Amino acid sequence: MRRLTVALALLTALSCGSLLGPQAVSAAVSGSGPAGSGSRGTNILIVGIDSRAGLSAAEKNRLHVGGKACNCTDVMMLVHLSGNRQRASVVSIPRDSYVEYAGDTTTARSGKINGAYALGGGGLTVATVEKATGLHVDHYLETDFRGFERTIDNLGGATVCTDRPLTDENSGLDIGAGRHRTNGNETLRYVRARHVNLRPGDLGRVRRQQRVVNDLLARLTFEGALASPLRTARTVHTLLKTVRTDARTGPGDLIRIAWALGRLRADRTEFATVPIRLFDHRVPGVGSSLVWDEARSAALWAALGADRPITGDTRIQPVAETPAPADPAGIAVRVDDAAVAAALRRNGFAVVDTSSSAPAERPGGPPVIRFTAGQEEKAATLAAALPGSRLEPGPDHGVFFDVAVGTRPVLVKTVTYDRNIADGAPVTADRLRCADGPAPAAADATSVRP
Repeated sequence: MRRLTVALALLTALSCGSLLGPQAVSAAVSGSGPAGSGSRGTNILIVGIDSRAGLSAAEKNRLHVGGKACNCTDVMMLVHLSGNRQRASVVSIPRDSYVEYAGDTTTARSGKINGAYALGGGGLTVATVEKATGLHVDHYLETDFRGFERTIDNLGGATVCTDRPLTDENSGLDIGAGRHRTNGNETLRYVRARHVNLRPGDLGRVRRQQRVVNDLLARLTFEGALASPLRTARTVHTLLKTVRTDARTGPGDLIRIAWALGRLRADRTEFATVPIRLFDHRVPGVGSSLVWDEARSAALWAALGADRPITGDTRIQPVAETPAPADPAGIAVRVDDAAVAAALRRNGFAVVDTSSSAPAERPGGPPVIRFTAGQEEKAATLAAALPGSRLEPGPDHGVFFDVAVGTRPVLVKTVTYDRNIADGAPVTADRLRCADGPAPAAADATSVRP
């Protein structure tokens, strides 16, 4: 299927693009980076700039971007197209990644990767990414907030999906559970949200961005925007109105790359986030930052440099014997058996031993886990530690998960929670999209018909 023909421009738009026109930006690299990728594939760095320059007070209010601008990169994605044009890998680089800057920055040698832009624009951003990853960047694109809204509206809206309500006061996000067709303004709030009620932080945010890209591309294919080379070129031309490129990147480059991307199957397109080891690394003058997992991130960049797939590589994403979708430390459990309570506590759960009030005669069967409906992810984690247990959601358990041990012997397994798995593990596009496939055209949206 022709799924990712517009991936470069669309990912740039997702990075919160600006209606800046096709003029080139200065992103020349000093020459200190690795040699060109050649047959090892093509790498494209796409960034979204956190800038309010040129926005009126009304526009800031409408876009919900009234905070202080940092003139830094808010979103960063590295797209790798394989040398044989048979696979694409999209890797999100969290904005708070703590790295050493390239070149002579005069005022700072290390800091958050998003700060490279403020110190040296696109050129230093490219050079810093090359230094941190060991990969050569062949093409560079940048945008900011305003064009993203217009791009999504021009494409007839986007699709977002969530299994529970999501709110974020900072971005203005407020959507209910389910699958929604959203306009540009609503989608901007969805992809910018960092303080959502569920899994706050950058990893959840970039995964939502990846989902929007994936589902929008699927819908464009479904609606015929990528049905022929001519339609593909017209679609790319439309999207490039909101993108700025470096001097090395012309429309012909992007159309050739886009046409190659457009012929990929969903299972040959990969999305991932750089694996993180420390999620709250405090540095004086820098604040809270993210430190990459050295071994796993190195394996990620090595795979891309060698033009290999990143999904299924256990060096990038180790496979736990018993993976847990939620952190046991955040799960409060009341257990009516002392031995089981102690074992769960050693496993990292927040346990209250209620064995003193346990029934004299145990009910038959395996343990029963009773919990408040809506906490299924935490319940699944507890159930993984208590294999064979029964789940009974209900309305009256508050924040606690109540474990009633039965007559069957209980095995408590050690579970492994890895936040990288929960929010950023390498995954193919067919597994990342909203479950119901491309959304039907909204009544108030105009689909792209190149």
